[in-house]
Amino acid sequence: MVLLAELPKPMHHVLVTGGMGFIGSHTVVCLMEAGFEPVIFDNLCNSDPKVLEGIARITGHTPVFVQGDVTDAAQLDGVLDAYPIRSVIHFAALKAVGESVSQPLRYYRNNIGGLLELLAAMQRHSVQNIVFSSSATVYGEAQKMPVTEGTPLPPALSPYGSTKQMGERILQDDPYFQTVCLRYFNPIGAHPSGSIGELPRGIPNNLAPYVTQAAAGLREALTVFGDDYPTPDGTAVRDYLHVMDLAEAHVAALRFLDKATDRQAFEVFNLGTGRAVSVKELLQAFERVNGIAVPHRIGARRQGDVTELWADPSLAEQRLGWKAERSLDDMLRDAWNWQLRLVNQ
Repeated sequence: MVLLAELPKPMHHVLVTGGMGFIGSHTVVCLMEAGFEPVIFDNLCNSDPKVLEGIARITGHTPVFVQGDVTDAAQLDGVLDAYPIRSVIHFAALKAVGESVSQPLRYYRNNIGGLLELLAAMQRHSVQNIVFSSSATVYGEAQKMPVTEGTPLPPALSPYGSTKQMGERILQDDPYFQTVCLRYFNPIGAHPSGSIGELPRGIPNNLAPYVTQAAAGLREALTVFGDDYPTPDGTAVRDYLHVMDLAEAHVAALRFLDKATDRQAFEVFNLGTGRAVSVKELLQAFERVNGIAVPHRIGARRQGDVTELWADPSLAEQRLGWKAERSLDDMLRDAWNWQLRLVNQ
């Protein structure tokens, strides 16, 4: 006689849109290690198929990958028909603040149009649970630090920020979905194995990969966008967190949704460390941790950037049981280790 408790549990299949990207690929690793069955859906517009090899080196298995675009209803139906998806983690979005200012229609078409197509496909296939990749950008130039989930959301400073605010509102307005919106602060670092990490195409839009590329001699110098902010050292202040901490939060969010008793749940959580770090402080820490100088110069402020922004992450700890554990030194050491691997390939 086989007891019910001894029967193997059915795999929880999770559709991970944009799962080949920086945050998505690290989340896929955490999902696999936690016993989930991720199905990656990505159009490879800002990622590389070699990411699958890195994931396989870490986990011992190659995840399912389907090349497709979230703006294409037929492709979404195809992947949802092919796999018994129970939940979705939605990363697939364009994310460069500066680029969104110069190409706003592209950002609205992809980020909002893609979300609407995804949600419609989820309804057609009776999938309710979604973890939405949001951003601390929704807070704009907040008047009080640190920001909490209850901090008022002002008009966005960029089209990118607008798409994240709109995405959250769309999910909040539709009672069909059980939603967790995760407002990321500034993820950096890489998997400690050096097998996957941030792999921007062209000139990086984020600080950490530009730092590592400048240190490796791939860029002439890092441009620090502004040293005249009203901060202690004149440079912008952010809340940096390790990408692996961020990835683990998505596993916690899925488990939270699985246990939700309210079938119309909508929850928002800040994901950060609660520590404020300036651009200059990050540069100095990188040089100290890795023993290498970073050539850099001071440039003008960048449109769409705010002076300072860091999180109160206590709600995520209380409700999700999640807390960022890795230090700034860990982030910068792992980011450099990843860059060295790329240089030596």
